[in-house]
Amino acid sequence: MILNILIEDQSYPVEVPEAIVMEAGDYFQTLDKDMDKGWQMSRSWVDKPNVEQRCQIVADRILGAFEQENKASLVMLSAYILSRYPSVKSVSISTDGEMQETSFDF
Repeated sequence: MILNILIEDQSYPVEVPEAIVMEAGDYFQTLDKDMDKGWQMSRSWVDKPNVEQRCQIVADRILGAFEQENKASLVMLSAYILSRYPSVKSVSISTDGEMQETSFDF
């Protein structure tokens, strides 16, 4: 599976083995448990992030993984988005500090 990550005007295709999407449920549950407590999304506190907000939060972490060149995290975080949005083709990550502006193309 390929998830295209769009950062500013650059596109980065991330190859995610389908097996990871299918078998990383424990990792995904850990992420969800953390977000179940609420999350600071830019300037707003969100008590109960919905699926889109959770994927926006994870996309923000993808941006951090790119900056740190952490390929393993990049693949796992991309797998999370693919597990929640199976038909997603790309994610356009906001780099201006507004997580809610991150968008998904299907």
